[in-house]
Amino acid sequence: MPIPKGVQVTIEGNRLIAKGPKGELARDLPEPIQVRVEGDQIVVTRPSDDRVHRSLHGLTRALVANMITGVHEGFTRRMEIEGVGWRAEAQGPNLVLMVGYSHPVEIVPPPGITFQVDKGGRTFSISGIDKELVGEMAARIRRVRPPEPYKGKGIRYEGEKIRRKAGKAGKVG
Repeated sequence: MPIPKGVQVTIEGNRLIAKGPKGELARDLPEPIQVRVEGDQIVVTRPSDDRVHRSLHGLTRALVANMITGVHEGFTRRMEIEGVGWRAEAQGPNLVLMVGYSHPVEIVPPPGITFQVDKGGRTFSISGIDKELVGEMAARIRRVRPPEPYKGKGIRYEGEKIRRKAGKAGKVG
C-alpha cells in the first residue's frame, strides 16, 4: 500500500510507528507477519499460505492501512439523536447528552478524541486518528440510549436503519 506525502513510517522489530500531520500512532503487529518499507510503499508478507498466516496477513494489512489513513486524514463517526426534547451539547471538550433520563449524561473523551455538536444538538460527530478508538467511543455513546424498535427513539449512527415493530394491536371486540 502506498505511503501518502507527509506521512513517515518507521518499523522497530514488530512495532510500527506512523507519524503524520494529524498525529502519531504506534502498534505492535502479529509476530509471524513481516512488514517492511520499500520506497514509498509498505509491503506486508506472510511466511506461508497456512490458514492462520493468511488471516493474520489480512488483519495486519488492515491495521497498517488504518494507521496511515488516521495520521494522514483522521476518522469521523457521525451520530444522530431521535426523540422529543432529546439533544446533545458540548461543554468544553465533554459531550453532554439530554436523552430522557432525570439527569444529563456527561461523556468525557479519552485523549485523541474530539466531539463536534451540530447546530440544534440533534447530530454530532466523534473525531480522532485511531479508528478503533473512534468506533469504540461511538459504541459507548450509543449504549447510553440505544434506538428502540417501537417509536424509533434513541442514539444511532448516521444512516442506521432501525427495524420497526408494530406494537400492541389493542383489544378487538
